[in-house]
Amino acid sequence: MVERINTLVIGAGIVGLATAKALAEQGRDVILLEKNPHFGEETSSRNSEVIHAGIYYRPGGARARLCHPGKELLYAYARDRGVAHLNCGKLVVAHDDAGIGKLNAIIENAKASGVHDLELIDRRKVAELEPGLVAHAAIISPSSGIIDSHGLMLAILGDFENAGGIMALSTPVESGRVTEAGIEVDCGGEAPMTLLADLVVNCGGLHADKVAHSITGLDRGKIPPQRPAKGEYFTYAGKAPFQRLIYPIHTADSQGVHYSRDLGGQARLGPDISWEAKLGDYSVNEEKREVFAAECQKFWPDLDPSRLSPGYAGQRPKTTNPGEEGDFRICGPEEHGTKGYIGLYGIESPGLTSCLAIARFAAELAAKAT
Repeated sequence: MVERINTLVIGAGIVGLATAKALAEQGRDVILLEKNPHFGEETSSRNSEVIHAGIYYRPGGARARLCHPGKELLYAYARDRGVAHLNCGKLVVAHDDAGIGKLNAIIENAKASGVHDLELIDRRKVAELEPGLVAHAAIISPSSGIIDSHGLMLAILGDFENAGGIMALSTPVESGRVTEAGIEVDCGGEAPMTLLADLVVNCGGLHADKVAHSITGLDRGKIPPQRPAKGEYFTYAGKAPFQRLIYPIHTADSQGVHYSRDLGGQARLGPDISWEAKLGDYSVNEEKREVFAAECQKFWPDLDPSRLSPGYAGQRPKTTNPGEEGDFRICGPEEHGTKGYIGLYGIESPGLTSCLAIARFAAELAAKAT
């Protein structure tokens, strides 16, 4: 038996939750499917929980366009809903004159994306702000911060359900097809069913391309291939030594092994980046301890490697190759040619920061997609 519904959102990570909420608040009847027993089990719960300012991304690209407004929306939402967060700020450090040139380039890039609050500071000011931190110079980003990602997802889920939305856990998408009446989606789990939706929004995260390929009738050439990039973290025993986040200068595909802290004051280092891990591999290689320590001793010389312990690992969906800058791919019918389908691919960092802005954009696309 086929059940007719208005809107189906696939994937209950932070972006899927936010998108389902935005669509339900438009007055749509929304069902949110999640293949795992709990929401947010993958990328959304295995990251640095950082609120990014939007300073690195290519001006005009989707990450640049959505991160800055997403940050403002996220801070406001967290305040309104009582989600724990901290506007702690961030330092991006350089170790020599060549690094200062790169810091200036980051500032100019940020301005082109609408971020105008960065300041270049010298080593004396660095030492005043963060004793124990060593740098030739640094950028201070005052609007960066951290947030309780699980608390955020709980708040968004509550708003989604208050708007009439329904979430179905342990319900994987097995197949589907584009029909004249809408898009049929075959769901597995303990109670298999087929849903016929006017609108399908694919927020499958690491599995978004696989989900899209399972739906017959979507243009295969318009589905961006994804690959998982793994990042590992180490935790640091004792009180967090710095109040702000400390980052090295980024590369095209990574923000580098950096220092962050959680809301309880636990310090952590990471993530690194590995392109060879298999999907779903969340192991942490204890032998990387010395590598992580060496990277961070460049700005934190007093770091004691013996106080590092394997923490956790995450994976983010990449639509690019090593050494290449990625971007969000949010594809509506104008791009792929299928009425009633929106696909979100390559939603990596700053997906958490941008989740409410991504959701708003997807909801705007939805008005044109059906």
